[in-house]
Amino acid sequence: MAKGDVREFEDPSADVLAEAAAAFGLLASAARLHIMWALAQGESDVTHLADRVGGALPAISQHLTKLKLAGLVRSRREGRRQVYFVDDPDVVTVVRLMVGQLADRARYEATAPVRLVHETGA
Repeated sequence: MAKGDVREFEDPSADVLAEAAAAFGLLASAARLHIMWALAQGESDVTHLADRVGGALPAISQHLTKLKLAGLVRSRREGRRQVYFVDDPDVVTVVRLMVGQLADRARYEATAPVRLVHETGA
């Protein structure tokens, strides 16, 4: 950002903050976050999402409905199937960044050598 550009320091409007809080609230569900992670990798129908996420078909459908109403996912009809996708690259970036960072951290902590603390006898 160029010097003197104060956009970085301006507070967002109450409406923007409320919309962001609602979106983050929807992503606070592990199941919905898993669905978003899966859809960030590519489009899918509800049956494949249920298999991947490990949820019951009706529950996955309800989660998708909430995500769709919030504008986080979209769908299109392909014959008899409804195909879901995320077409907002910013949402994909946020999900991939957050989940990816936490997954990397978990992998690192699982493989990091254990440090033993020895008493010095002092």
